[in-house]
Amino acid sequence: MQLYDKDLLSMQEVRELVGAAKKAQQELAQKSQEEVDRIVRSIANAGVRNARRLAQMAHEDTGFGIVEDKVIKNVFASRGVYEYIKDMKTIGELGRDEEKKLRIIAVPVGVIAGLIPSTNPTSTALFKAEIAIKAGNAIVFSPHPSALRCISETVKVIRQAIAEAGGPEDLVSCITIPTMQATDNLMKHKDVAMILATGGSAMVRAAYSSGTPAIGVGPGNGPAYIERTADIPLAVKRILDSKTFDNGTICASEQSVICDADMRPAIQAEMEKQGAYFLNPEERSKLGKFILRANGTMNPEIVGRSVQTIAKLAGLDVPESARVLVADEDGVGRGHPYSNEKLGPILAFYTGTDYKDVCDICCTILQYEGKGHTFSMHTKDDKIVDYFATRIPASRFMVNTPSALGGIGGSTGLMPSLTLGCGAIGGSATSENVGPMNLLDKRYIAYGIREIEEIRASVPACTDGVCTSGELDMSPASVDAIVQKIIERLREID
Repeated sequence: MQLYDKDLLSMQEVRELVGAAKKAQQELAQKSQEEVDRIVRSIANAGVRNARRLAQMAHEDTGFGIVEDKVIKNVFASRGVYEYIKDMKTIGELGRDEEKKLRIIAVPVGVIAGLIPSTNPTSTALFKAEIAIKAGNAIVFSPHPSALRCISETVKVIRQAIAEAGGPEDLVSCITIPTMQATDNLMKHKDVAMILATGGSAMVRAAYSSGTPAIGVGPGNGPAYIERTADIPLAVKRILDSKTFDNGTICASEQSVICDADMRPAIQAEMEKQGAYFLNPEERSKLGKFILRANGTMNPEIVGRSVQTIAKLAGLDVPESARVLVADEDGVGRGHPYSNEKLGPILAFYTGTDYKDVCDICCTILQYEGKGHTFSMHTKDDKIVDYFATRIPASRFMVNTPSALGGIGGSTGLMPSLTLGCGAIGGSATSENVGPMNLLDKRYIAYGIREIEEIRASVPACTDGVCTSGELDMSPASVDAIVQKIIERLREID
């Protein structure tokens, strides 16, 4: 009976939150671009001011990651996102084409349901609040239960920042009684216009099957290719910096390293020099049985944990200096646990005979898991980049940069984002790093520029059911060329 009452309370809370958000969004819709930008700037500043406190809370609540890195993510999701979007035109007229007599008007979608994961709880809340309001919307968060406290505190910070900037606080709110029924009701509520889903595969699938338009993201499982022209020490540094950032909780982080077979000794030596610990066959088998659950999904106990914690849980004894655990892998799929996404400091290691073989292996890995997400490469050869670019099934192709930071737009020119679309191949509605422009509709105002008589006059003449495709070139030279081709064909027949 207690659980039943909790479900009822949570569903009632959703109705109240959505109702308040709708009213607040209608008020926001009357504001100018300048007024909206003032609210977003206030959220960004508040996020930076509270970055450390919220990072500490997130770590305390979930046990995931590293506090210092979570501070960086909070600043990135606040100031980094704001600096990128601050000059975007998102309110009112977006543009016009005088020649074509077209005008484009921004139309907010309304109330958004924002699903917040436990891996990046406070930074995701800050990021989604900024891009939702920038596009003229309100957002109601459904928090992961294990991160409820830190997400609720982040929302409190955001709401205060909105009020200080003269906006309605209810533009951003959060479910305080997180249940599956509450999330389901939020996603299916008639006044929720869109779902912005970041979380596990099951939750993203539920968002897409809710009947409400959704932007969701699939899992990452990106391979990192160290090509033979790469600066090996620098490539290894970037990969290990990326994989250890917040203990690997960013889904764009590298999940495997791959190289040409003859490069293996040099690359392994450099990885070991920089703190990678290569597992022996016995250790590899023991950890492999621990990192996946019986149903083939990632064991949550490895998520965001340190090397030492993971080793202890798996019954391994590894050096204190180990930054990343590395396991040789020779296959992909069931029976090859290291070929899966591992949101912790664990890497698979593959080799191929040459770059073409490596490309095939990378495609196989991504087709198994991580379709449409992220791939990274370290090389000085742009021709190799071009070869992979036309074959790799990934929306983000990182070159010579830490994949985790590059994928989210921290070390690259991509839209700074903590929601990374995977495109149609990955079951996502977009392949972009999601930003404000994904959260508004465009209304096209089109003026007439031709009458029906002009349209009819443009239709080519037709004789005996055959229409010309356009004006024919009947010059002597053109006629001679046609005659010559006919003679050549007749000779071929003979």
